[in-house]
Amino acid sequence: MKKSLWSLSIATALLIGSVPAYSGTVSAESINSLENEQNNIKKEREEINGEINSKDSNIDKVIDRQSEVTSQIKELDSKIKSTTAEIETVSEEIDSTTAHIEKLREEIEVLKQKIEERTLLLEERARAIQMSGGSVSYMDVLLGAESFGDFIDRFSAVNTLVEADRKIMEEQHRDQKSLEQKEAEVKEELAALEDKKANLDNLKAELDGQKEEKKSLMAELEAEQGKLEKEKSELEVKDSELKDLSADVESKIIAEQERLAELARQKELERQAEEKRQQEAAAAEAAAAEEAAAAKQASASASAPKQTSSSPAPAKQAAKPATSAGAWTTPAFGTITTEFGYDVLNGQSRYHYGMDVAAGVGTSIVSAASGYVFQAKSGENGGYGNMIMITHNIDGKTYTTVYAHLSSISVSNGQYVEKGQYIGGMGDTGFSFGSHLHFELHEGAWNGAKSNAVNPRKYVSF
Repeated sequence: MKKSLWSLSIATALLIGSVPAYSGTVSAESINSLENEQNNIKKEREEINGEINSKDSNIDKVIDRQSEVTSQIKELDSKIKSTTAEIETVSEEIDSTTAHIEKLREEIEVLKQKIEERTLLLEERARAIQMSGGSVSYMDVLLGAESFGDFIDRFSAVNTLVEADRKIMEEQHRDQKSLEQKEAEVKEELAALEDKKANLDNLKAELDGQKEEKKSLMAELEAEQGKLEKEKSELEVKDSELKDLSADVESKIIAEQERLAELARQKELERQAEEKRQQEAAAAEAAAAEEAAAAKQASASASAPKQTSSSPAPAKQAAKPATSAGAWTTPAFGTITTEFGYDVLNGQSRYHYGMDVAAGVGTSIVSAASGYVFQAKSGENGGYGNMIMITHNIDGKTYTTVYAHLSSISVSNGQYVEKGQYIGGMGDTGFSFGSHLHFELHEGAWNGAKSNAVNPRKYVSF
């Protein structure tokens, strides 16, 4: 597209350059070429701006996704930090429990030693009983007392032995139970801590994995953003080039319109010169006729009797001109439906850059002043419908008139038209709500912003 536009621009420049400056003819092809080039540039810029907007939208989505991932990474970092702290706490508990286990193991060893000593003692007592006949009856010992005092001594000794055996057995049972309980507690506590630490280690590994995935996703998103930013930058460069090219074409269009205005000025000067020549010739002819008439009358007076009175010749009735006097004339007759300036359309306030004259379809539209047709285009034309633009040069100043919503066009680009010359028929094309002429008048060359539009009543009587 860009290459073709540049080719078209060069071709247009050559085409314009081939037309002699201020000649009596205008190249309609040059205007059409400029308009086509401008339209092509406009379409390509619209496409590029659409792509830029799409890139901006995608970049915003990527940035939003990055913010989301960043938030997730922060959340994972917080969880990892919390889990790491918990792992450290559990590790400290494991260390503490391990130390406690070591202490318990020492206590277990002491208990084992006590149990072993008691076991040896009990075994020794059992051997002693076995060596004495296999069994000892405490009742025999008591009954074998030789005296009451001996009985008391024997009873006290038996009681001591029984109590000792009972204590030994109780301590043995208690220590054995304590040993078993402590061993169970240690095993249970250590197993619980080890399970907890294993779970925390697994959780941390999982969180670390998720964090790495998020970092990888973030890297992908950053790469995608970079790619989109680069593509957007390239599109902006291309749009800037097209903007410069559009400005170049716009300047050519303005130059062409100025050329047409100059042609219109020269045409007007020629018309004025021709009018002056015709007036001078008519005056000379009238003077000659008057002189001849006076001579004839003098000759007739000499040969004819004098008359006492004569009736004046009737005055000739001047024909009413088809167009208004002066540089401007009304472009169409009908009902004024909308004036220039602010008004309301479909309930919405807007600025109306021209005047609307309503009449039936096909009502004659004439050029408001003499000039060259700058544009004569069919189609929608941004809501104008079928339209004509004419460039005028009046008293050294450039003007542009616009005729929109036409049903027909009877002139072509570059054609010279006289004030009051038929250029087309009134219609209802484009953005319109009935047959009417939308008429604009601009002081200077046409510009899309319509910043130089004025109230047509400033120059034209409606």
